[in-house]
Amino acid sequence: MKISTKEMVLASLFTALTAIGAFLSIPVGSVPITLQSLFVILSGLLLGPKLGALSQLVYVLLGLLGVRIFAGFSGGPQSVFSPSFGFLIGFIFAAFIVGLITHSNDSISFTRIFVASLVGTFVIYLFGVPYMYMIINHVMGKSISFATALETGCIIFLPGDTLKAIVSSLIASKVLQRIKLVNE
Repeated sequence: MKISTKEMVLASLFTALTAIGAFLSIPVGSVPITLQSLFVILSGLLLGPKLGALSQLVYVLLGLLGVRIFAGFSGGPQSVFSPSFGFLIGFIFAAFIVGLITHSNDSISFTRIFVASLVGTFVIYLFGVPYMYMIINHVMGKSISFATALETGCIIFLPGDTLKAIVSSLIASKVLQRIKLVNE
């Protein structure tokens, strides 16, 4: 995949925005509330599947290499043993799938953007909750049910994540309209 300078800058911007979103966090149980998912979803909506996923892959790799850009100012290879690391893996796939849904044809509507945002949020949970369950039960040596993992890693965050999906959809629909007008 050949990447232009403009695309590299845009992907880097969303890598940085995701990192900034991690620093704006509220600690709640095993998984903090952050603005990361807002920027993850926006990366797929605005950059498309490949660049959106690339921006999130770079974010995760930088964190694994020791740059303290994960929530709670953490980073390093030991992050894979954190209950929240599965959500970070989900960021990569969510950005890709959101980009696919949004840019699958030329007709980009608010409804399509909002559905893509909700699907992306679900993808993050799809990776995050089972990973959190596995780490808590098999690495940390605690015992929780999958229902508890679902409640503490997903259910309590649904209202906020739905709000973030609405906000990202509103932002993206306006930005994509402007881009379309400029390109015509």
